[in-house]
Amino acid sequence: MNQQELQALRNLIVAHKRWDALFGVLGVCALMIGVMTFMSLFVNMAIEGLGRIDVEFLTSFPSRRAAHAGILSAWVGSTLVMLVTAFAAVPIGVAAGIYLEEYAAKNWVTDVIEINISNLAGVPSIIYGLLALGLFVYTFGLGQSILSAGLTLALLILPVVIVSTRESIRAIPQIIREGAYACGATTWQVVRDHIVPYSSAGILTGVIIGMARAIGETAPIITIGALTFIAFLPPAPFTGDPPAGMFDWLFAPFTVMPIQMFNWTSRPEAAFATNAAAAGFILVLMTLAMNGLAIWLRYRLRKSINW
Repeated sequence: MNQQELQALRNLIVAHKRWDALFGVLGVCALMIGVMTFMSLFVNMAIEGLGRIDVEFLTSFPSRRAAHAGILSAWVGSTLVMLVTAFAAVPIGVAAGIYLEEYAAKNWVTDVIEINISNLAGVPSIIYGLLALGLFVYTFGLGQSILSAGLTLALLILPVVIVSTRESIRAIPQIIREGAYACGATTWQVVRDHIVPYSSAGILTGVIIGMARAIGETAPIITIGALTFIAFLPPAPFTGDPPAGMFDWLFAPFTVMPIQMFNWTSRPEAAFATNAAAAGFILVLMTLAMNGLAIWLRYRLRKSINW
């Protein structure tokens, strides 16, 4: 390579480094736009509603008087609905992802299923609400209950959980499977002892994304008939007469935090807007707490894995 070719190569490398630096700057700018937008909205909501948050606000039922209104029924309803959503969506989604990736035959049928699952992740949430209204409320007779709401949101996040499970499993090196099979392990033993433990951190990431979306959804919950004003709590879980009475809470009427905020923002009084800001701040804290727990579990799982 002569001097002229060497200089041309240096110029090419310098030009590529400039483009890399430019792309890095654009990426940081895009990130800061998103972060600063969120922070400005969050800080504005905190400034407006933080003074309204106290023990009475958290332990009082909604009221026509803004000064006496609280979010007790809303945050309890959101917690119970998320509990049903997690118990319904996570096991089914993880099992479906494992089956499609490790057990299902690679043919046109599975290709169609995979395409439809990916498409379902982008379907508007109101469609799931209409589906749940006809399926859970009317066909199965579950009514406008916590169970119907939890199953509706489980359907909403199920594609996200399935896709994230499959991507996490695909990231595991093939040599791990081959080594386990070489030692005489069955497919189930490979999945149980290697695939699931090694991919659990990635699976939890998908669960975090799905649950964070579900807790803020309003359209499907309104569609199945969640109440905008409720001044009582559902029966406490697992406290009724066994066996059926322990699950009376699943069939109780309910409301959730987004609907309570929607109800308050539709009122003309400024005090109700302050209540909505306070409720929004609490909802963000609930989401962060839920995500923080999942991130901690993911960290513990990663730490306990010995590759």
